[in-house]
Amino acid sequence: MRQKTSSDRFIVLLAIPTFLVITFFVVLPMVLTAVESAGGDGLSTNYGDFLDGATQQALLLSVGISLLSVLFAGLIGTALAVLLNRFDFPGRRWLEVFAVLPLALPPLIGTIAFVLLFSTSGIIPRALGQLGIAPSSVAFNGVAGVLLVHAFTQYPYFYMAVSSGLASLDPSIEEAAASLGAPRWKMWRDVLLPMLTPSLVAGALITFMTAMASFTAPQLYNVQTLTLQIVATRTSGDYSLAAAQSTVLGVVSIIFLFVMRWYQGRRVHRSLSKGVQSHRAQAKGAAALLAAVGSTLLSLVLLAPIVVIFLVSFSVDGTWTTQILPDQFTVQNYLDIFSQPDLFLPVNVSLQTSLIATLAAVVVGGAAAWVIARWPFRGKSLMDMAIMLPWALPGTVIGVNLVTAFAAPTPWNLGLVLVGSIVILPVAYFVRYVPLVFRNASASIEQLDPSVNEAAQSLGASPVRALVTVVLPLVAKGLIAGALLAFVDGVGEYVASVIVYPAGFAPMSVAIYQMIYGSQFGTAAAYGSLQILLIFVVLVVSSRLQAGRRSRRGGLTPVDPAPVAAGGAA
Repeated sequence: MRQKTSSDRFIVLLAIPTFLVITFFVVLPMVLTAVESAGGDGLSTNYGDFLDGATQQALLLSVGISLLSVLFAGLIGTALAVLLNRFDFPGRRWLEVFAVLPLALPPLIGTIAFVLLFSTSGIIPRALGQLGIAPSSVAFNGVAGVLLVHAFTQYPYFYMAVSSGLASLDPSIEEAAASLGAPRWKMWRDVLLPMLTPSLVAGALITFMTAMASFTAPQLYNVQTLTLQIVATRTSGDYSLAAAQSTVLGVVSIIFLFVMRWYQGRRVHRSLSKGVQSHRAQAKGAAALLAAVGSTLLSLVLLAPIVVIFLVSFSVDGTWTTQILPDQFTVQNYLDIFSQPDLFLPVNVSLQTSLIATLAAVVVGGAAAWVIARWPFRGKSLMDMAIMLPWALPGTVIGVNLVTAFAAPTPWNLGLVLVGSIVILPVAYFVRYVPLVFRNASASIEQLDPSVNEAAQSLGASPVRALVTVVLPLVAKGLIAGALLAFVDGVGEYVASVIVYPAGFAPMSVAIYQMIYGSQFGTAAAYGSLQILLIFVVLVVSSRLQAGRRSRRGGLTPVDPAPVAAGGAA
């Protein structure tokens, strides 16, 4: 039996408070929600509702939409990854920039942009109506609208994962298959696609989880998925049934997580080659023209939601009714936000609560990453699952869990009441986004040789001093990248916010929704534009940090889309 060292004792001491926080705010609320759902005659009443009630239909609709979202997002993202990584054509470099633009759209404002563009009263159907085409025949509404939003906001998960997989493939694999006489379609089916299985599974997993958690798209397109059903049930006062619905939604998401990981682990998809970047084929003639036209059209589709939000942000509230485009413009919307206290309050609430949540996530997520990386005993997988659990739970479920656990003082919550207090907002954001910081910190720690920390301690540094003065500076960029993503996701968070926010302290996302339904499109879009600008700046900074980490390692590394996905449910 290995003798315990001072470093081992420090890891244990660090693990105790770290995972007590995770247990108290993540695991306990989930357990209490499950207990409430089964309380009294809950097993027969609440869960029996799934057999013949509206909840069963909502669940099946959610699963169906999620599977179709995986299909459509997978087709778009994979095709785009192959096009941009394997071919060189006019406009390719611009399309590489535009391909990740959907990540700059907060879920709510992104959905609103698609509604303004493609619904029956949207800009494009109205414009086609002027040409004699019935707007209803070309509009996207209902389930079709939800799938449109999901496909064009979630395909980057496939695009990033498959692009990374293609970049790490050695071209000699294809050359060997071609030399054996395999036609190109067979080479893709039997060689390349199996090698890309981990990338495709990663994209499918994140897309399915994001689609299952989707709230804003079903809400704005009036599609009764399970996420909407939970909020409606909770609003009607049937808390135990809402708890049962939340439990089922969480279980379905977790089951899909394990099924996809099992599928990926059935076979080893690994190349023993050098991983040299393959050469891009030069498109010529008709192929070059087709690629250029296709890239231009796709760029317009990807740019349109962001352009329409910025355009509408300068429109005068209440003046855009039946016109194709707003016809009255002003900068007053932005001036009012920064000059009127009641309009600036949502900005203030979002920034402050997100900042508090991010700082807490950095401390807890960073500590958890170090503990799990250096844990000397059994139980590492269980600890990893506990901290990543919020990533597998839709924001609706997290919101219901927190409301259930902290609505009244009980021995289980140590008398802590959060419902009705603004404190519940940073707690909800912390729970949702601590996996972002954890995963980014873990990626940095995995690249750090354990001997670095051991050398510092061998020279007389205590475990705490070695961690602060040696390890922390080396993994700081990973922590900062995760913190930036957590911060901007918190600023744009809507799904959990709409359930837990206290009266009088609506964050920006909730204020945007309220203004849209009050026909204040200009002010709502101005809020959205501020969110987009903030997210764009953070994405640029984060990508530069990630590029710096990759260049120091001197090689290609797979892109894990999970860190940018946690808050992406449309």
